[in-house]
Amino acid sequence: MEKMKSSAQVIGLPVISIQNGVQLGQVKSLVVNPEKGTIDFLIVDQENWEISMKAIPFRHVIGIGEFAVTVEEERAVLDLNVIPIANELVNKKITIKQAKVMTRKGQLLGEATEFYMDEETGHITGIEVQIGNELRIVRADHVITYGKDLLIVHEDAQQTLVSNVDTLVTLKGTQVEPLIEQIVPKTVDDELDELRQKQVDMLKGKRVLKDIVDVNGQVLISKDTILTKEHIVRAQEEGPDVVIELSMNVE
Repeated sequence: MEKMKSSAQVIGLPVISIQNGVQLGQVKSLVVNPEKGTIDFLIVDQENWEISMKAIPFRHVIGIGEFAVTVEEERAVLDLNVIPIANELVNKKITIKQAKVMTRKGQLLGEATEFYMDEETGHITGIEVQIGNELRIVRADHVITYGKDLLIVHEDAQQTLVSNVDTLVTLKGTQVEPLIEQIVPKTVDDELDELRQKQVDMLKGKRVLKDIVDVNGQVLISKDTILTKEHIVRAQEEGPDVVIELSMNVE
């Protein structure tokens, strides 16, 4: 059975390392992937981190409990500059809350006040919407587009509104429809190139702690390799998951 959390239940929770029981920071915000309808990263805040933002890839979250978010070890918390895709998503500023909710044919339903997600997968499961004086929940599989200030939903979303979040748990196979329109403009190539260069600058010269494999399971960078620009570019070409794995296993 799906276990769901509202964004308000996650934001503000301490982040705890299972390995040593240390608090690594506090969840500041959730990063939405509008194409997938998922929470891909948790932004983490700590008083000592004044220069750069830190993030945890959702797939490295062990659990989201009532009192804390747990990760295996401190290396799960990454500098945002090391993850270009996270930076790109952050810059899109998709917050969901306070966005207007409109049908594809232009009928305004109301304003989003909260959203719910599967705490195991990060998939968004429902959007709470203020409709007049009432709160109703739009199922995530009726959302077509997640925009910065506007959510576009199917016309039949009105007929399938639920009043209780527990009803969402009984819905199986909730998935977000492919985007029909993209409200938020794409990040320009120049910005992405700049982020990749920052990534190279941060990783270059560091030693790899374990074999890093490519998407096919073949060793891409061997353990104890001292990273050069060429190694990092190869990892970037493999995709964000490989880069994240690399950045979590260097010293």
